[in-house]
Amino acid sequence: MSTEPIIRIEKASKWFGAFQVLTDIDLQVKAGERIVICGPSGSGKSTLIRCINHLETVGRGRIVVDGIELTGHQRRNIDAVRREVGMVFQQFNLFPHLTVLQNCTLAPMHTRGVSRAEAEETAMKYLRRVRIPDQAAKYPSQLSGGQQQRVAIARALCMNPKVMLFDEPTSALDPEMVKEVLDTMISLAEDGMTMLCVTHEMGFARSVADRVIFMADGRILEQAPPQPFFSNPTHPQLRAFLGQILSASTHHA
Repeated sequence: MSTEPIIRIEKASKWFGAFQVLTDIDLQVKAGERIVICGPSGSGKSTLIRCINHLETVGRGRIVVDGIELTGHQRRNIDAVRREVGMVFQQFNLFPHLTVLQNCTLAPMHTRGVSRAEAEETAMKYLRRVRIPDQAAKYPSQLSGGQQQRVAIARALCMNPKVMLFDEPTSALDPEMVKEVLDTMISLAEDGMTMLCVTHEMGFARSVADRVIFMADGRILEQAPPQPFFSNPTHPQLRAFLGQILSASTHHA
């Protein structure tokens, strides 16, 4: 078992024009580790995880994923990392003109050269895994938001990724659909999948995360296992953030 972290981020900084969105981010993630990243809007959370599969590029610093250097722009390295890293977005990003099954088989057939029969077998395995095999022949528009997001998770799993990134996967969903997507993510976590998840779902963070990271203003201000993170936050901005989140959730309840 390699002790080398599967993701290593060193002094990563990024700018959008003159605005610095990430500042000197250092983060190491071990294989099988489950990390939840939280923080106020505009803190750089989504940008950070988008850098891990090169949807965004860092201006300075290094990112190494599974031993592959991502900081340069070698197409080969980028493609290699994207094959190992699955991503689930806030919007489901499914192809509307393809069925659920076709959405799931497209990438394995095109990027891994898998036969249609094998791709369909894998797709059905993961559609069962997210508990919607009966929706395989439908089009995305025929599904609920929660079902579409579960298809998006199955589609990412069809590439057999070593790492899964989730960028606020429940924030576009109606409240009654949030649980079905979180349940799917919890069962993945229980399988030992390496996961980085940007979310405001603090119950999920408490029950699943090995480590919770708090970001604000493009920096990591605090990181800890869930118990000390929630019960004994040290950074004043984290204390304020948790106070807001917890009071908001009591109002909804």
